[in-house]
Amino acid sequence: MVSRRQLISGLGAGLLCLMIGAPSTASAFNPQRIRQKMQQAHGASGVALVDEWLAMIERLRGARLGDQMSEVNDFFNRKVRWRDDIDVWGQEDYWATPLEMLGKREGDCEDYSIAKYITLKELGVPGNKLRMIYVRAQIGRSQRSQAHMVLGYYQTPASEPLLLDNIIPSIRPASERDDLTPVFSFNSSGLWAGGSEESRADPLARLSRWQSVVNRMRDQGFI
Repeated sequence: MVSRRQLISGLGAGLLCLMIGAPSTASAFNPQRIRQKMQQAHGASGVALVDEWLAMIERLRGARLGDQMSEVNDFFNRKVRWRDDIDVWGQEDYWATPLEMLGKREGDCEDYSIAKYITLKELGVPGNKLRMIYVRAQIGRSQRSQAHMVLGYYQTPASEPLLLDNIIPSIRPASERDDLTPVFSFNSSGLWAGGSEESRADPLARLSRWQSVVNRMRDQGFI
């Protein structure tokens, strides 16, 4: 089992590369386009859920950071049912946009993390303080190791991150999540090495999925 010190240091390890599918620095968030695309794809029920999400964003603008993170984390954990990609999309590993996930009302860990990341950025949380963190999670009594993703908030680049997760719904510092072994983390600006030499995860293959989801989010009006 990884130690707490290893977890914290691993989640903040060195930067490997820059400018990974980075959206424009100017905000292109377009609620009207998002609603239009949702109507086309999922009809009135999809639009109703998007409207709940948009209303939450407007309500939380200017709120305390802790309240923003708590409500955003809770919204997606409550509104979206966890399911494997193969059952939702017929693919082993598909990274959905927030529109796709809310339209289906189903998603897996990457989808939760992406949706929380995009929402917090729209609320004004600096993107350089947020990273999607790919980990190995020890699941259940058997402690079976499973690939997983969480969203981390870093007050400073060297800070211990707070983790937003769909497995454990409360937001906790990394030191309290010794069930997680870091592999790598990333955001729109870069890719960071993790603390697990044993992992066979291929960051570049996975980040090609990030580039794909960025392109679809741009088309749908999120960025």
